[in-house]
Amino acid sequence: MQDEARHNLILGIAGTIRDRPGYYAEHSFWLVVHDGDDDVLAVALQTPPFNLAVARPTREGALEALARGIATEGVELPGVSGAAPEAEIFADSWATLTGGERSARMRQRIYQVSEIRAVAGVAGTARLATVADRELLIDWADAFNDEVRADAPHGDTAKGVDARLASDAAGFMLWEDGQPASIAGWGGATPNGVRVGPVYTPPDLRRRGYASAVTAAASASQLAAGRRFCFLYTDLANPTSNRIYMDLGYEPVCDAIDYSFGVARPSP
Repeated sequence: MQDEARHNLILGIAGTIRDRPGYYAEHSFWLVVHDGDDDVLAVALQTPPFNLAVARPTREGALEALARGIATEGVELPGVSGAAPEAEIFADSWATLTGGERSARMRQRIYQVSEIRAVAGVAGTARLATVADRELLIDWADAFNDEVRADAPHGDTAKGVDARLASDAAGFMLWEDGQPASIAGWGGATPNGVRVGPVYTPPDLRRRGYASAVTAAASASQLAAGRRFCFLYTDLANPTSNRIYMDLGYEPVCDAIDYSFGVARPSP
């Protein structure tokens, strides 16, 4: 909470576990490193089959201790996600401890906004998605995953869409211009904010401003509902998305990295 934007992923997942304990079919666990005075030095969380998510440690060596503890228990991790440098520190330590490979799957940037700049000149209007849009939302969420997260573990898309449609703290905004043209979702609420995403526009409808317009509409609706800020992640390899979000008023918070772990090397 001292750096809510940086830790929005862990805080958002924790809120989901609190509010919907049965949402994650697999066992979900916290890992915490304390010192002798019971001060928290490092925190991590995993909801299999997804990556371990790590928070920024408060003392040097804490993440290495965390990695040793997990490795000693024989837990197999698909990867680690978090801001830099904490994700890098954990990934390096894990590779050393297990003899496995680690590779950066995606380098990202976390952004935050508290006031959205209006988008002008984009044809169409925004509306909240409803259960009647379920099949379209599933199709486009699958397309987003195939395009952006093809080599990352995916959850049950239909389950995720249904959960958002049934929640007061999550949902989707549709941009329509004679037909559905773009979507922006939101979820993973933190105590003071909410994460915006996924944002998806079909390839044949891109470069018309729809993604900017629907992201602005989704973000503005959440700020108007009382959120102090919205967060989102961008792929650093995509300069267009980074530019359009900054044009809306989103400001960089920190960089983040998504690492995947390979199979450990056999002993000689």
